[in-house]
Amino acid sequence: MAGPESRGMSAAEQDARLVAAVVRDAPPPGAGAGPVAATLTFTWRALLKIRHVPEQLLDATLFPILFTLMFTYVFGGAMVGSPEAYLAYALPGILAQTVVFMTMYTAVTVNTDIGRGAFDRFRAQPVWRPAPLVGALLGDTLRYGLAAALVLGVAAAIGYRPPGGLAGVAGAVALLLAFCFALSWLWLIAGLTVRTPAAVMGASTLILFPLTFVSSAFAPPDTMPGWLRGFVAVNPVTRLVEAARGLLDGAPDLGRIAFVLAVSGVLTLALAPVALALYRRA
Repeated sequence: MAGPESRGMSAAEQDARLVAAVVRDAPPPGAGAGPVAATLTFTWRALLKIRHVPEQLLDATLFPILFTLMFTYVFGGAMVGSPEAYLAYALPGILAQTVVFMTMYTAVTVNTDIGRGAFDRFRAQPVWRPAPLVGALLGDTLRYGLAAALVLGVAAAIGYRPPGGLAGVAGAVALLLAFCFALSWLWLIAGLTVRTPAAVMGASTLILFPLTFVSSAFAPPDTMPGWLRGFVAVNPVTRLVEAARGLLDGAPDLGRIAFVLAVSGVLTLALAPVALALYRRA
């Protein structure tokens, strides 16, 4: 947590102090400035930002708990007659919605760094050029894992027991993290293109709301109008939720898992070069 002495500092002064902390805590010069060392340094920077601004953990701690409890106890009785039965169906959707919505914050962070001039300093360093972007993504992936763990922990506390056991849970979380890592490249492009963090959040939310809610995350598609079921069927979040649901239920569908992994790979291969080209020109 940031100390009292930092509360009166401007944003630029706080950022300069953070960069100094990164330099101080970075690996020694002898460790090299290659891709791995540089990426790990910027991953550590992303974690340091959470230490200095702990409010960033709200979306990874408080929101997952609230979403799990609200969807279970507000919609559970109306949907299937009991909160416990609905939780067994909706938990994969709650996991996906919680983590997918968090992917926008990588772009917000990058956009903020550009506005403060931090990325100009990073590009002046003799390190692997994509390291600031990849490090930011890896740091946020750790936050995604924390959010997923909290959702599963709250679900377990109110009675959920995954039929797929620990292996199913680990597989579902790993699949979710792989998809969200790939999706984050899209928001990085937005963060490198638009002018303000607020614009990044507005554009991301406009896309993420229909992707997460118009899916099979919280209601079976056969309860929806026919014209809407067509969109639900091709929605990548539906495929992600169904693949995770199969893993948690102990009935993994290899076709759905392979599809999600393939989409994640295509997103990364298609979007990462665009984001890196924009970063070089930003």
